[in-house]
Amino acid sequence: MRLSEQQTQAYEPDGYVIVPSLFSRDEVELSEKIARADRQLKQAHIMQDAKGGESKIWLATEIKRDIYNALAHCPRVIGPTEQLLSGPVYLWHYKMMMKEPRVGGAWEWHQDYGYWYGDGCLYPQMLSCMIAVNRATRDNGCLQVLRGSHLLGRINHGGVGGQSGAESQRVEAAMKRLELVHVELEPGDALFFHCNTLHCSAQNHSEHPRWAFITCYNSMQNIPYRGGHGAPIKIDPWSDGDVLNIGREQLTHIEAALQNTK
Repeated sequence: MRLSEQQTQAYEPDGYVIVPSLFSRDEVELSEKIARADRQLKQAHIMQDAKGGESKIWLATEIKRDIYNALAHCPRVIGPTEQLLSGPVYLWHYKMMMKEPRVGGAWEWHQDYGYWYGDGCLYPQMLSCMIAVNRATRDNGCLQVLRGSHLLGRINHGGVGGQSGAESQRVEAAMKRLELVHVELEPGDALFFHCNTLHCSAQNHSEHPRWAFITCYNSMQNIPYRGGHGAPIKIDPWSDGDVLNIGREQLTHIEAALQNTK
């Protein structure tokens, strides 16, 4: 998988690029089925927004044989990531973002590098790939980005509700100058976005869930100077069919374990 010249050229000024149908409907439906049955995700952390709404996030760094790692190591993701970061990368972390119908909370305006800078990364040579597990719309709280906001550089972050958000005055000023884009996605679509791209999402007041799997990467030239964030091992893509193959194995194990508890 390689991005086209048009896609890579769009990423530079915009700070993001959308790749439609990067994953099949079968792959994302299997991902959601596993995630909803997985005991690990039932321990997801609840993050409260400034208005009291609650979203769930489950985050991990462990490399093992499961569908989450199959997605994170998929060549359809690694190829474009190495293109956009101009060289070898390693896995920073992966996470599932869960907004359930009618109750899913908002995510405040922030930059991912607003957090990762504190981990000792000297450069913003990092990005995320967000894969839509469900259809993402304005009604169910799809991601919003400010086009070109990565060119602002890192903005100071502080507490907003139970989250860490970008300095509000700078966000307000940026919103007057930059285009606000609602990133509406179909299941399997992917959004690659720069770690300094300002993004947020609204509460989910719809009847539909809005789940997204996000896998994040750092350049091998940007290893944190003080360590402490996993082993920076160059990522090697797994087989393209592993999402389905490993996922089906994992689902079989989960269903067997559930049967044994009855």
